[in-house]
Amino acid sequence: MGVLRSGSLALVMILLLAGCNNGGQQDNGNDDEKDDAPPVPVEVGAVTRGDIFAVYKGTAPIEALAEADVIAKVAGEVREILVEEGDEVVKGQVLARLDGDRLRLELNESRARLDKLKRDYERNVDLNKKGLISTGDFEKIRYEMDALQATYNLARLELDYTQIRAPIDGVVSIRYIKLGNTLAANEPAFRVTSIDPLVAYLHVPEREFRNIKPGQHVSLSIDALHGDPVQASVTRVSPIVDPVTGTFKTTIEISDSKRRIKPGMFARIGVVYDQHSDALLVPRSAIVEDVGQEAVFVVEDGIAKRKLVSTGFSSDGKVEILSGLHDADAIITVGQIGLKPDVKVEIINAAAEAAARNTAADMTDAAEDKD
Repeated sequence: MGVLRSGSLALVMILLLAGCNNGGQQDNGNDDEKDDAPPVPVEVGAVTRGDIFAVYKGTAPIEALAEADVIAKVAGEVREILVEEGDEVVKGQVLARLDGDRLRLELNESRARLDKLKRDYERNVDLNKKGLISTGDFEKIRYEMDALQATYNLARLELDYTQIRAPIDGVVSIRYIKLGNTLAANEPAFRVTSIDPLVAYLHVPEREFRNIKPGQHVSLSIDALHGDPVQASVTRVSPIVDPVTGTFKTTIEISDSKRRIKPGMFARIGVVYDQHSDALLVPRSAIVEDVGQEAVFVVEDGIAKRKLVSTGFSSDGKVEILSGLHDADAIITVGQIGLKPDVKVEIINAAAEAAARNTAADMTDAAEDKD
């Protein structure tokens, strides 16, 4: 029995040793597999320095600062049209003329009656001085002359109203009338639109109230102009917040000497309210977000390293890095999605990245020499 028990114990020890040896060989195989894994191809870029802006972005239609319908102040037939749509006009310019024959006759009648009464008044002045006419009769003639003078002035004004004039400087945007039309009083004849300056009314959320101020620079992008940037500025900021929408009205004034922008166009607006100079910048695509944390991958000796960063302003595809990176870091810009830390990587744009670094270094040196 002792011999049998000793043999069984020896067999168990042999099996345990064999299991340990097999486990050790399996672990070594995994380490070798990890070491032999092919490197992950990535593209890298250099960290750059430059100015970055804090921008509030919104959209709004372009509108005319001033626009007016030109109405006929008296009734009459359209005898002459002097402007067409698209013509530039100035305040007071005659746009059209109405038939004024009746008003002209009334004016002549008023003038004749006024002239007669003036002669009577002049004769009565001498009679009044000599006491040959009562003061009451003399005052009555003077009051009648004043009333007739007012009637004459009114007839002359109504005759002048047969010439339809522009109320503001601008461009004739609509012509409502045709030659020979008979217009009633207060009927519209033209619309004049002022196109310099133009404005956009941007309604901004109340949380931005402290950031938006008159005088701030504004950049506009208009689809009809193929995205060419247009410069503008904030001219007025409403002092109240609309309780219904939770926004306040911001007026942006646009000066367009080339007359490319037209009222009614749609604009994408960026209001610049702050700026950081010489900021550390990386492409927005390099930022990896995970569980509320922002990070970037950098390449160190062919290994991808994940670094947590804190960010600042973001605009034009660039993000400001406040902490976590250095100027010399080579950040991964393509291939970082799904990348695990501490794996081998292969830089497939090494030549382009080196050229970019040299260019950035030359620009930095030139800036330092200029200073």
